[in-house]
Amino acid sequence: DDFRVQDLWEYDLESGATRLLVDSRALLGGAREQLSEEEKARRERQRISARGIVDYFWSPDGRALLFPLNGDLFLLPLGGELRRLTTTKEAETDPKFSPDGRYVSFVRSRNLFVIDLATGRERALTSDGGGVIGNGVAEFVAQEEMDRDTGYWWSPDSRRIAFARIDESPVRLVNRYEVSADGSVTTVPQRYPFAGTANVKVQLGVIDLGSSRTGWIDLGGDSDIYLARVRWLPDSKHLSFQIESRDQKTLDLRIAAVTGKKPGVPKTVIREQSHTWINLSHDLRFLKKGHEILWSSERSGYRHLYLFDRKGKLLRQLTDGEWVVAAVKAVDEKRGRVYFEGYRDTPIERHLYWVDLSGKDPAVHRLTHEPGFHTTAFSRDAALFADFHSSIDHPPAVEIKHALDASRVTVLLANRLDATHPYAPYLKGAAEQRFGTLVAADGKTVLHYHLRLPPGFDAKKGRKYPAIIDVYGGPGAQRVVNRWTIGFDEVLARRGFVVMKLDNRGSVNRGKAFEDVLYHRMGFAEVEDQTVAARFLIAQPWVDATRIGVWGWSYGGYMTLELLMKRSRIFRAGMAVAPVSDWRLYDTHYTERFLGMPGESDAYEISSVFPYLAELRDHSLLLVHGMADDNVFFDHSVKLMGRLQKDRRQFRLMTYPGKRHGIRGEDARAHLWTMALEFFEERLGRH
Repeated sequence: DDFRVQDLWEYDLESGATRLLVDSRALLGGAREQLSEEEKARRERQRISARGIVDYFWSPDGRALLFPLNGDLFLLPLGGELRRLTTTKEAETDPKFSPDGRYVSFVRSRNLFVIDLATGRERALTSDGGGVIGNGVAEFVAQEEMDRDTGYWWSPDSRRIAFARIDESPVRLVNRYEVSADGSVTTVPQRYPFAGTANVKVQLGVIDLGSSRTGWIDLGGDSDIYLARVRWLPDSKHLSFQIESRDQKTLDLRIAAVTGKKPGVPKTVIREQSHTWINLSHDLRFLKKGHEILWSSERSGYRHLYLFDRKGKLLRQLTDGEWVVAAVKAVDEKRGRVYFEGYRDTPIERHLYWVDLSGKDPAVHRLTHEPGFHTTAFSRDAALFADFHSSIDHPPAVEIKHALDASRVTVLLANRLDATHPYAPYLKGAAEQRFGTLVAADGKTVLHYHLRLPPGFDAKKGRKYPAIIDVYGGPGAQRVVNRWTIGFDEVLARRGFVVMKLDNRGSVNRGKAFEDVLYHRMGFAEVEDQTVAARFLIAQPWVDATRIGVWGWSYGGYMTLELLMKRSRIFRAGMAVAPVSDWRLYDTHYTERFLGMPGESDAYEISSVFPYLAELRDHSLLLVHGMADDNVFFDHSVKLMGRLQKDRRQFRLMTYPGKRHGIRGEDARAHLWTMALEFFEERLGRH
């Protein structure tokens, strides 16, 4: 009934029938779901905008489902009665089954708990959590920048739990003011690690469930580090963890024995080093048969797969070439296969591949053949995988396939774009889409772009269209891919704008050298390459060179400001949403990775927008920001407003009370996009 509220459903592979298992609204008795502040923050970090049952977990034997709702936990045995595991005022987060299925673990009030499912007995494993101390939780930068959403890990034999203990007391405490839609102002104290300031203190402990004893792992003499990853070895006697240096130029994989009265001295098995920065991954696997380590690295200039022994000796490189492995998805030791997603065939399509573990067959085998962008999820035995795929011509489809040869088991969602499809009535006015390549500003690097052209576009008719560049431009993102998207760009194209996206140097999935141009110089190579895109548009006989615009969000908002200032003769109008204006106001892990520590060089000064304000045209900027943004603080826009007003620069402003970085909510988004469309039509006109 409401696409924003999710329920739990079952699909029967044999019959193809679907069945509603849990109606989230009925379970809540029609009441609206209430989220704790911690859960709101977690969902913001994970970019979850839906409500209801937004996550669920299978029991190890596949006979029950665990899910959180409204701050409590529920267990649904298949074919049985729904069981409520918790009924507390405090919210439970990050629930997990123990590997043997005996326990359910979770975090409550920053402490770690387990429930014995047979007896229903609940037990607290830590007790000092609360305030600045957190047990089993991931700190802000771990969630936002390191792609680590959890702070605890079960051993395979279910006898121990490794957990992170964080102390946030060194982190600067700031007051963030959340202005709500009703005009009320809430002062929210938040510990935010601004670039160059202190991070949390982190410890790594191991709890023995039998004795309740906690042993602490020696993380080394340098406490100013990042705990990037934690993973148990298959024997449950050894724990691995990855330590990243504060400057992010060194990454160590260390292993410690944990079966004695106190953990053993960790040994560094693999070390990665870079003259710029190390990109993290989730690709580590410990193989059971040969006691080998599967590892991915960018040491060749592109992320590829390597096999090491347990002492860190390189046995062989499994993949190679000027393309990147995106993610390891599964390992089938019985068949000797590693399954991974990557960009071997083209940078604009992601596919599933496999490679032989033994090295006897050096070929890389592609398993997904439908054009477009594929993401996959494997069964525990690596026999089956779910293939989620789409392209610019095909909405998202979901299929279950055999891993051996990618033969189809069943189709969960065909989503064919035929006359019965909900989007069918809108196809007639759809934008035409094209891909292409340009040469970057360095004169040699190939860049990929995507165009949306207005309905009825004909280059020979002599029309001159206004054009808008949709920009992100920052690290860790790729925008030009063969994937189904319907958003504001489609709206713009249908209203007569040519819309272009370009993955400039600094974007991801093109190799490390492609990314490294940003090091200590944000806002330079990106601006140069986006200028190449703008000049490409201007050179087309069907584009009006006097009506070029730009818009972007977050780093894209920063890029919009940079382009409006540094290329003010080209860009007549731009919308910057939630932009970074001064990198000193952003967090440690992200900012220092690219710019180093403040004061080491002039990187922060030259990468800020403020040295270039004098070039901004009056009335060219629409500045948009959520007033409760806990990622790119509203302070960024406040500082920018103050400087623009001091310099008597005219600009437009829209703030969204109570909204965070994503400015979520149907009404807020409808308002934002309507305003943006009116702004561009006023400033650039329609064709």
